[in-house]
Amino acid sequence: MNRLQGKAILIAGASANIGAATAIRLADEGAAVMLGARSTDRTGAIAARIREKGGRAETVCFDAADDASIAAMVAHAAQTFGGLDGMFVNMAELTLHKQDTDAVTVPLEVFDRAVAVNLRGHLLCARHVVPVLLERGGGSIVFTSSSAAFMGRDRGISYTVTKHALTALMRHVATSWGKQGIRSNIVSPGLVLSEKNRNHPEMDKVLANTPSPRLGEPEDLAAAVAMLMSPDGEWINGQILCVDGGVVMR
Repeated sequence: MNRLQGKAILIAGASANIGAATAIRLADEGAAVMLGARSTDRTGAIAARIREKGGRAETVCFDAADDASIAAMVAHAAQTFGGLDGMFVNMAELTLHKQDTDAVTVPLEVFDRAVAVNLRGHLLCARHVVPVLLERGGGSIVFTSSSAAFMGRDRGISYTVTKHALTALMRHVATSWGKQGIRSNIVSPGLVLSEKNRNHPEMDKVLANTPSPRLGEPEDLAAAVAMLMSPDGEWINGQILCVDGGVVMR
């Protein structure tokens, strides 16, 4: 398929798993992609793989909690490609997840860091990319949330609260600029297999609690993002697309 031929899309958080798979899928469908990450240690290889297949891919480094850094990333992508048609915001603060306990005991610095990346960072992405998309008459913004945001959990308060708050941000963008051609949606994954967890003994238990015959792969999310970025998603705005095998049924 070439649903994204001629489109330019920025991916904030493209170094591995969902972000990497999405970069490859969007490029396979014809888009020029800018792979944003903290460093180019892994995105360089992903971009090279895309170019080997005849696609166009570039890389950029950014800090997900810094306004100037995010502004520079968006500006660099727009300048490189002559504009942008979409942005996939695939960022999450996970470095302190072992300390992310409950509302009574979570260290405030852990909560504040999650807010800085998972919420403020996403707001900054919207702040800087919306004007760029409007220059081309609109475009698509897709945020990554999580099934954890829509389930009761006894830990991970910082992660779940900030991921849930993305719903309000996403719908604000859809409502505020929808008439000008901006579409804003969320993809919400459940547990997605990766090199780190694929052979973990807990995966059998997770599968047993999933109403589907298998667990998710990064490519499942990539397919959903590609659809939302493409003309096939033109009538979808302000929505949460749960791509989790039925773990969350809305």
